[in-house]
Amino acid sequence: MKVLIKNVNIVTPYEIIYGHGVLIEKGVIKRIDKEENFKRENVDNVIDGQHNFLASGFIDIHNHGNSGYDFMDSTEEAIDSIAAFHLQNGVTSFLGTIITSSYEDIKKAIQNIVDYKNKEMNSQIIGIHLEGPFFSMEKKGAQPAKYIKGPDLNGIKELEELSNGMLKVVSIAPELEGSRSVIRYLKSKNIVSAMAHSNATFEQAKKGVYEGITLATHLYNGMRSFSHREPGIIGVSLIDDRVYCEIIYDRIHLHDGSVDIALRTKGVEKIILVSDAMRAAGLDDGEYELGGQKVLVKKGEARLESGALAGSTLNLRDAVYNMVYKKNVPIHEAVRMASLNPAKAISVDNKKGSIEVGKDADLILFDREINILASMVGGNIIWQKN
Repeated sequence: MKVLIKNVNIVTPYEIIYGHGVLIEKGVIKRIDKEENFKRENVDNVIDGQHNFLASGFIDIHNHGNSGYDFMDSTEEAIDSIAAFHLQNGVTSFLGTIITSSYEDIKKAIQNIVDYKNKEMNSQIIGIHLEGPFFSMEKKGAQPAKYIKGPDLNGIKELEELSNGMLKVVSIAPELEGSRSVIRYLKSKNIVSAMAHSNATFEQAKKGVYEGITLATHLYNGMRSFSHREPGIIGVSLIDDRVYCEIIYDRIHLHDGSVDIALRTKGVEKIILVSDAMRAAGLDDGEYELGGQKVLVKKGEARLESGALAGSTLNLRDAVYNMVYKKNVPIHEAVRMASLNPAKAISVDNKKGSIEVGKDADLILFDREINILASMVGGNIIWQKN
């Protein structure tokens, strides 16, 4: 079946294209051309975008859950519900993030994702982000202290084998003894090593990058404080061009000035918008749970009883909106931070992350206020705003 999408402003990572249409065939983008060059008789269906924006679907590489569910629930229902919420917010692909837990619970959550079969009418889970348990106690944040441990090469090998190729990102504190062998192993398996919940000095973080780290998990949060005499892990994250930086831009986790610094030092090509959402995302304020810990959500802020931030209630649509309307970032650049950049970071950009010929037709339609109007997976509209 050939589908033509017309009357749209096509958002690419580099510009917005006007007066062009997108032809989809068998779930793949086949042609991008001026609208007058398409003949109606050569297509089966025409979608009129009514002059809204057409972009590649967002990819959330760091989220724990939403709508009352968490990946640690380890059920099919949980993934189904999480995926449905993502779709409404423009996320067509995502990684399931597993928090620091007992090895038994981590393995159970991994196995559940491995066994899960993506539904055609839902956002697609494309891998696993293992956030922990190899972290610094000083910078644990909302990671459960009783399960934090030192790097264990045999343990990570077991988890990688269990993941059946689904393990895409492992967050680790690079200063810990044994971390370098884990990072090397992950690199040999083409799995992204990310530095996170770390008290690493500049030199320790730099060594981690030399070994293969290419991502900084939720930049600034869960990291050694920056100092002009010891820039630490934040300094390395900001100045090393090999490192992508996750940003939780809910205007709670970060001061706008810190976001400015990241934009100016990393550039739009190396910033990845993530939600780091927990199960309260999409729901009202109240009492919830993360990693077996009580979380209190008030005015959208998720915190442990200690006051530490415990994930977020953010979604990627709002993160993109904040970049555009709070930081004055051009729409195509803000969209890139939520689509092509995460795709590149986890090496799926050959098929996802941008509107280009030959890539999957995972697309979203939104208006000037970034309100999601429709989401497509594999060229099929599977969610529309009422």
